[in-house]
Amino acid sequence: MPPDQAEIDRWTGAAPSWEKHRETIRQMFAPVTQALVKEIGSGQTILDVATGPGEPALSIAARLGPEGKVVGIDPVPEMVAAARRAADRLGLRTVQFEVAFADRLPFPADTFDAVVSRFGTMFFPSPLDAVREMLRVLKPGGKLALAVWWTAESNPFFSTLSGVLERYVDSPPPAPDAPDTFRFAAPGKLRNVLVEAGVADPAERLLEFAIQAPLSAEEFWALRCEMSEKLREKIAMLSGERLTEAYCESLDALRAYQNGSWMSFPGEVRIVSGTKGR
Repeated sequence: MPPDQAEIDRWTGAAPSWEKHRETIRQMFAPVTQALVKEIGSGQTILDVATGPGEPALSIAARLGPEGKVVGIDPVPEMVAAARRAADRLGLRTVQFEVAFADRLPFPADTFDAVVSRFGTMFFPSPLDAVREMLRVLKPGGKLALAVWWTAESNPFFSTLSGVLERYVDSPPPAPDAPDTFRFAAPGKLRNVLVEAGVADPAERLLEFAIQAPLSAEEFWALRCEMSEKLREKIAMLSGERLTEAYCESLDALRAYQNGSWMSFPGEVRIVSGTKGR
């Protein structure tokens, strides 16, 4: 089995849920998409790495207009199929999706005006090799922008449920530098990867935003459990009274972030960026 196959298998299992909730996920993370693409202009050619079921590639395509072009790649065929279906439904003809790996991009050098990745870098088998590939396919002067999560403690979107379930199910920490949601939470860690890869003008900034969705606490529980295999694995280890206790405790914790018919969580993400030298 290739070293990244286990990670691909996990995302394959999650693909139907990510497609089912695609619009809600797009809405929740729209501020991150806006931060990644704020300097992208109309008519450019953009690569979205680890696009999942099509975001932010689809949002970027709508922003660029008919003269632009967006290519989204993902190693999970089921995610790419979902992205293609979404593009067809939206009638977007300037975006295409391909099955490909971040560290083996199937494009000639100097192809793209910008490369972005929203919440994909944390799961790359070799982030350094992936950034080098992104740099290779960028045109001279092209821009690279990556979004990764800050700490679990600063993102209750994740920590609220995981914190409750960890009191019921033992959860050992991931191995050092293993693919994980918070792999690049430490300040400067991903920026140092960009420096080693040869990215020019590397920069890092903290994006604070609100993760909002028109969901009840009960609906958010269902959404997160469908999106996350780790949560599903923990829940599967509980039964009967213990599961009921964990569910009720989770809802109590989630209601602290409920505002009427909406859930709203403070979110903190690192935007790490740079350019390809001319």
